[in-house]
Amino acid sequence: MFAELSATSNFTFLTGASHPEELMERAALMGVGAVAIADENSVAGIVRAHQRAREIARSVEARRAAIAEDGPIGPVCPEGFARGPSLVVDCVPRLLPGARVVLSCGFEVTVLPRDRAGWGRLCRLLSLGRLRAEKGACLLHVGDLVEWGEGLEMLVHPVAEWQPVTRRLMKRFGSAVSLCAAPRYDGRDAARFARLAREAERLGVPLVASARPLMHHGARRRMADVLTAIRQGCRVDGLGRAALANGEQRLRSEAEMLRLLAGHEEAVARAGEVAARCRFSLDELRYEYPSEVSGGETAAERLARLARKGLRWRYPSGAPEKVRGMLEHELELIGKLGYEPYFLTVHDVVEFARSRGILCQGRGSAANSVVCYCLGVTSVSPEIGTMVFERFVSEARDEPPDIDVDFEHERREEVIQHIYERYGRHRAGLCATVIHYRGKRATREVGRAMGLSDDTLSAMSSQIWGWGSVSGQMMDARLREIGLDPADKRLALTLSLIEEIQGFPRHLSQHVGGFIITEGRLDELVPVENATMEDRTVIPWDKDDIDTLGILKVDVLALGMLSCIRKAFDLLAEHHGQRFTLATLPPEDPKVYDMLCKADSLGVFQVESRAQMNFLPRMRPRCFYDLVIEVAIIRPGPIQGDMVHPFLRRRNGEEKVEFPSDALGEVLAKTLGVPLFQEQAMQIAIIGAGFSPDEADQLRRALATFKKLGRVSDFHDRFMKGMLRNGYDAEFAARCFGQIEGFGSYGFPESHAASFALLVYASAWLKRHHPGIFACALLNSQPMGFYAPAQIVRDAREHGVEVRPVDINESYWDNVMEPDGKGGLALRLGFRQIRAMREEEARWICAARGNGYLDVAAVWRRAGVAPHLMEALAEADVFAGLGVTRREALWEAKALRGDAPLPLFAGALEGEGIVEAAAVLPQMSLGEEVVEDYVAMRLSLRAHPMALLRGVLTPEAGPPAPACLSPPMGEQGQGGRGFVRVREDEWQADPGTGAKTCRSGVA
Repeated sequence: MFAELSATSNFTFLTGASHPEELMERAALMGVGAVAIADENSVAGIVRAHQRAREIARSVEARRAAIAEDGPIGPVCPEGFARGPSLVVDCVPRLLPGARVVLSCGFEVTVLPRDRAGWGRLCRLLSLGRLRAEKGACLLHVGDLVEWGEGLEMLVHPVAEWQPVTRRLMKRFGSAVSLCAAPRYDGRDAARFARLAREAERLGVPLVASARPLMHHGARRRMADVLTAIRQGCRVDGLGRAALANGEQRLRSEAEMLRLLAGHEEAVARAGEVAARCRFSLDELRYEYPSEVSGGETAAERLARLARKGLRWRYPSGAPEKVRGMLEHELELIGKLGYEPYFLTVHDVVEFARSRGILCQGRGSAANSVVCYCLGVTSVSPEIGTMVFERFVSEARDEPPDIDVDFEHERREEVIQHIYERYGRHRAGLCATVIHYRGKRATREVGRAMGLSDDTLSAMSSQIWGWGSVSGQMMDARLREIGLDPADKRLALTLSLIEEIQGFPRHLSQHVGGFIITEGRLDELVPVENATMEDRTVIPWDKDDIDTLGILKVDVLALGMLSCIRKAFDLLAEHHGQRFTLATLPPEDPKVYDMLCKADSLGVFQVESRAQMNFLPRMRPRCFYDLVIEVAIIRPGPIQGDMVHPFLRRRNGEEKVEFPSDALGEVLAKTLGVPLFQEQAMQIAIIGAGFSPDEADQLRRALATFKKLGRVSDFHDRFMKGMLRNGYDAEFAARCFGQIEGFGSYGFPESHAASFALLVYASAWLKRHHPGIFACALLNSQPMGFYAPAQIVRDAREHGVEVRPVDINESYWDNVMEPDGKGGLALRLGFRQIRAMREEEARWICAARGNGYLDVAAVWRRAGVAPHLMEALAEADVFAGLGVTRREALWEAKALRGDAPLPLFAGALEGEGIVEAAAVLPQMSLGEEVVEDYVAMRLSLRAHPMALLRGVLTPEAGPPAPACLSPPMGEQGQGGRGFVRVREDEWQADPGTGAKTCRSGVA
């Protein structure tokens, strides 16, 4: 049977015009026995082809089983195929993993591993070339191929000066080398094949046929040309010879290849022979996790010892019997599945972070367990009652544990480099993330290739949010609204191509923190390459690929709120002597919940958005599990699945809580019968619809990959039939599936929600009891969250915090807390709030400050501050504490433009020398001061900008009161949030009436 030995997928970015899955599907339809996905210097797309081949095999096996049981059946369309009237698939194509290696001299050869050892050498070869070059490039030489080519079938492509290299390869590898004969469809193929046959006979190398397809079907010719135009940065009209002459460079059947290579039929037969010698399958990859054996202890002994030690640490007065039983059960389950090393790796990473004072918090399906609580991976107590260690996920399917660990966003790089140092770059690497064509990028790049103007593309991009969810007529109406003609042929073709390119891979990026760590060499399991970021190395497979192959990853993620909480804990220890951790904060504080019920949550993790602020007073959380629900419910999935209002009605007693069955009641009891979590969606499918664990896993994948090719709606018929068969009515089944389908937009696991809820409580507790310290930590952790520094400062002042401006003699780089002279603390803004300032500049100013600067010029002399930075400091009004106004400081700063003082005054000491006559500068109005504050620092302590217009917008409100601080939170003073802060010296009293007016004129 014919085998295609050199197919190019769209993972040869901007070249191949078909997905790897499409090539496998087409091969099944055409009866091609094997397909080699051979992308240029890459194996990025082969796992997707491997997974599709598995699915085709399952469909064919199911059909054959049905025939054996019930006799001949009608046409069967395997899942995912385009449906046709008589589509029957009996062929299961075998994937041949490989790569088309392009050397620096231009020599090209497709290499296919014969066995597992050959695959390891191919990975080492590609790693060698990738690590030599910058991201996206590969630099390989002939000597590299000779060194690492053992165990590989080699198909030489007759390009460049191929004969000398072929002779060298023949001498080294003998019969493993073949010459590839591929048609070019230019009318001269017969003569070319005859010439190649003579060359092959002269060199003693066999001739092997390949169609070298760029696409699975000829209909993709236009897409191939568009990709070429994007790659070359030109219009399709200007491609010239770079455009495909026709749509013939596609996957071919055996009959077609025999016709195309008439007279050289043996070359077609040899393709099948080569494929037969290549028996390697990705199923042979046996991922070996690091053993984590230490000090003579086995991994199981070490994990049990650490867990029981942690139990004594977490429960110094003795753990409850229930918790001890849960720990032993979990250890037994972990041992049964052999995942002790995984938990030990996570423990060791967390232990390193803790030794460096880096705050971290674990989450995931296995994170909120007693074992992880005792290991210090998470601070969520297992007694809160969340779902942990779901047996139908972990034990029935032997599913790997899932633990994500969030670290402070400013210090995560320390943890990443520690992992590289501990395991070595040959054993550890980050996953890739495939960047796909979506929305605006597809419109911009395809439209530009098709010759549309930038104005047209901008107009189209403004409507992109609606495409894919509207009918053709509605799309036409929108195009007309923005001045475009839907009947225009070029525009219609462009829209068709934009739709077609959706989901195509654009390039590889690095995963946010998914680490693959191996016992042996990682670069013999998968190639390793450089990332764009310095000192990072990645693999070309994404998280879905490694999940398909059963490879474990450890997620090392960054979270800004952890930086904020750690800095707040440090400030509490420094100023109040209180030392807290996430696990030791006072639990279930009613005052914290009172604050949240009022939606006073600006800056609080996860509940600071306007949607959450609107929901909090209706939800009225009174316990920790309420926060778990709060985190999960205000998300696109539950909202689109219509889960929010039913939950609120049931919580408020407006609707009766009912369960369709006792079995589903156990699943949905905690959420009042409304499915809110991914785990519940899977349990409904298993218990209610009779899904097998494997089918539930496919549903989970669809939920997790909604942005890619996975579609939750594919399970609709299977789900509905199962629910009806198990006695549930159609309306309830449809509503359940609609809610599950909502998770396709964003479903949140309960285990993740529980970990996030702890950070919600911690940040809310800090805000409620120490608003100044919380605001200080928030400002020092920027950028993060929804709110700008001006809003954070304003909120802190409304909570009674005194905020002091940036001062040249009092401020540091970070914002700090300082005594307010009344027994409390004031928040002093730091130099980090100044737009134009860098940390090293601020630290140098502080280091040279000594007992304080006396004037503007002293900063220039003693700290060696550049003139442009002196102007930035003056514009930020940092010299006000010296009695120097903003304009006076800016006047002096601009006089320091020279690189050095004039020779006559070079020896003058600070405060000596000839002084220029003082300039008379007009005083700035309050409005001018506020504007300059925002320009320099993005905030102002003087007034809110809108307060300056109050008299114009609402004349009846009158002038702002001299007491310009807003009332404390909860008091409803006149003006509320609009009170203006004006210095006392800005007000003057009328001698006759005693009434006060503002000199700046704002009143």
